[in-house]
Amino acid sequence: MAVILYSPTSEAGLQKLDEYLLTRSYISGYQASKDDLTVYALLSGAPSDKYVNISRWYNHIDALLRISGVSGEGSGVTVEGSAALVAEEDIATPPAADTKATAAADDEDDDDDVDLFGEETEEEKKAAEERAAAVKASGKKKESGKSSVLLDVKPWDDETDMKKLEEAVRSVQQEGLFWGASKLVAVGYGIKKLQIMLSIVDDLVSVDSLIEEVLTVEPINEYVQSCDIVAFNKI
Repeated sequence: MAVILYSPTSEAGLQKLDEYLLTRSYISGYQASKDDLTVYALLSGAPSDKYVNISRWYNHIDALLRISGVSGEGSGVTVEGSAALVAEEDIATPPAADTKATAAADDEDDDDDVDLFGEETEEEKKAAEERAAAVKASGKKKESGKSSVLLDVKPWDDETDMKKLEEAVRSVQQEGLFWGASKLVAVGYGIKKLQIMLSIVDDLVSVDSLIEEVLTVEPINEYVQSCDIVAFNKI
C-alpha cells in the first residue's frame, strides 16, 4: 500500500518518521526499495542520534547504496509538504498542530510569508537536490554491474600461519572491492585453506587481475600459494 510522506525536514516531521519506523525496517514492504531512496534523498545528512529508528534505517540504506545498491520497486511513496507520516488510509483528519498553524496563519496578513505546510527553505531544497543527485549516481553505478565472488586461497603447507595469510589478503584495498565473511576449510594432511567472500564493482575490479597481479605475487605470496574462483555471481 502506498505511503504518504510529509516532508521530514522539520523536528515534527522527523519525530513522525521516527515513530513510523519504530515497527518497520523499510518505508514499505520487506526489502529496501525506491521508496526508501525517495525518503533518503529528502534528508540532508545523517539524522540526530535522538531519532533512534531513523538512524537505524538511514545507516542501513546508506550502507546498501555504498555496497550493493537498492533495486526494489516498493509500493510507492508520495511526498507532501507537512510534518507528518501516515499510511494512505489513515489520512482523514489533519494533525492538530497543522490545524492550529492554519488558524494562526489566517489571522496574519495575506502577504506574510508563513510556512503553513512545512515547505522547505532554499537551503533544505538544495541539500535535498544534492542527496537526490547522489542517489541517482549510485543507481548508475549499480547499472554498471556488481558481482559476488567466493575465493579459495591456498597456503604453501601446514606450517603457514593462516591468520597472517588472511590479514595479508584483507590488506588489499581497491576502489570497488569489498571483503566479506571467511572461514577455514580442511584440505587434508593438516592443511587448511581460506574461503573468503568478496563483492566487486565490475567496471573497477577484475578478479583475474586481482589474483594474478596482487594475491599471488610479493609480498602476499609469502603465505599464498594459489587462489581459485569457487563461485562468481552477478548481484
